[in-house]
Amino acid sequence: MNRRQFLRASALASTGLALGASPLTRDARPGRPAPDAVRRPHIILLMTDQHRGDALGCAGHPAALTPHLDGIAARGVRFVNGFSSTPSCTPARAGLLTGLSPWHHGMLGYGRVARRYPFEMPQMLAALGYFGFGIGKMHWFPQRNLHGFDGTLLDESGRAEQEGFISDYRTWFKLEAPGANPDATGIGWNEHRASVYALEERLHPTAWTGSTAVRFIENYKADKPLFLKVSFARPHSPYDPPRRYLDRVRDTRVPPRLIGDWAAEFADYPNTPDAPYGDFGEAHAAGSRRHYYASIAFIDDQIGAILAALKKKGFLDNTLVLFTSDHGDMLGDHYHWRKTYPYQGSANIPFLMQWPAAWTAGIARGTALRQPVELRDVLPTFLDAAGAEIPPAMDGRSLLGLVRDPTSAWRSVIDLEHAQIYRPGNYWGGLTDGRIKYVWFYPDGREQLFDLDKDPGETRDVARDRAYADALTAWRDRFAAHLAERGEGFVKDGKPAVRRESLLYSPLFPKEEPPPK
Repeated sequence: MNRRQFLRASALASTGLALGASPLTRDARPGRPAPDAVRRPHIILLMTDQHRGDALGCAGHPAALTPHLDGIAARGVRFVNGFSSTPSCTPARAGLLTGLSPWHHGMLGYGRVARRYPFEMPQMLAALGYFGFGIGKMHWFPQRNLHGFDGTLLDESGRAEQEGFISDYRTWFKLEAPGANPDATGIGWNEHRASVYALEERLHPTAWTGSTAVRFIENYKADKPLFLKVSFARPHSPYDPPRRYLDRVRDTRVPPRLIGDWAAEFADYPNTPDAPYGDFGEAHAAGSRRHYYASIAFIDDQIGAILAALKKKGFLDNTLVLFTSDHGDMLGDHYHWRKTYPYQGSANIPFLMQWPAAWTAGIARGTALRQPVELRDVLPTFLDAAGAEIPPAMDGRSLLGLVRDPTSAWRSVIDLEHAQIYRPGNYWGGLTDGRIKYVWFYPDGREQLFDLDKDPGETRDVARDRAYADALTAWRDRFAAHLAERGEGFVKDGKPAVRRESLLYSPLFPKEEPPPK
């Protein structure tokens, strides 16, 4: 998409949305009037922060105690190959907000989400008659930016990116625990240490987010379909679950770290609490991981309470529920911590969806699908569910298309990338179809290739294996074709280019609008 096409897409978004076919059945024709507002499904977007795609009971993980999330999958679908194309907080949330790929929404790494986009999820659903509300972590800028929501109640993990900003959670905390320190556990946002939460469980931000969402649902009386986004700030570090959740996972088996044959260079790093790399011992990694899974069990209980509130309200049978995360967490795999990497722990995320009881689908509830899906697909899915046509300039596709017919045409690969962060070599791009993953490191042209079918833990880099020589060439060519729209800075002589300087924002990142006079 060039700038002219992007501006045309902006004009399309500002004129409103065309109405189209009903969500799953084929009996409606394009142009048919939208369903009556009371018949449109409620839309509930549940998300966590830094949640690995394998950290679900329904994915077979022995330490992930997630019965309520597993229930969503059992009543709907689990997309096994869910990805975050730019796996760090803000660019991932830009893709979720806009339905666009990284190059088209403009964020190629960790920076500030733009103030306004041509496509914005809350704004577009508001235009379709939805009452929109966000609870928890948005990670937008300015931090009180609504992007079309009727309101938000925020927990921003203590981040104050504007003078005077205090999150709603921290204001509430001052009322509930005057003089207490919400950070009393003493672990920072990006540390890999772990500890039990130092305060009463009810004061934890996970409990606040869940209970606030339940109260909102109980009090909802507007004569509009509801779009509610509930965004938990955990299991992102600090790994600080309440004691009873750590006790709950104490006897589960925590799988050991995955260590690739290519990872030795990342082992020897300074032993600092927030180091993005390093071998700090199996016991340290196991402790961090156990606290991480305990945090997920805590969140799962809150999600169970939210689903129960929807059922009690009489909403659940007419609700589309989608659960995902912004990115994963390496948890010491390959001596990597945090995110921003191309590997499964970082880029593969949970993707679960259940649809209203009355909808008929082309798959049985409880199906697991393997097509590669990404955060850009969430907004088109919601537009489809609401009876609207998806703008042609939007990169994402409706997941309901796969639910209607899992054999229908779908993308064959999904793109992955991240601008430089943590160290000069961590600047990369790649592609995956969920079976093979190709990675190109821009600073020196180094390549990695993983056979995910045979080696889901990416412990063996087969880029220099003769048996994979043809596959390496084919995937390199596919990646060069993906980069072609970016020009000579990214492609040279038909191959991916070596780049000495990282690019954080693409030319399509929305320019700041001057303040009104």
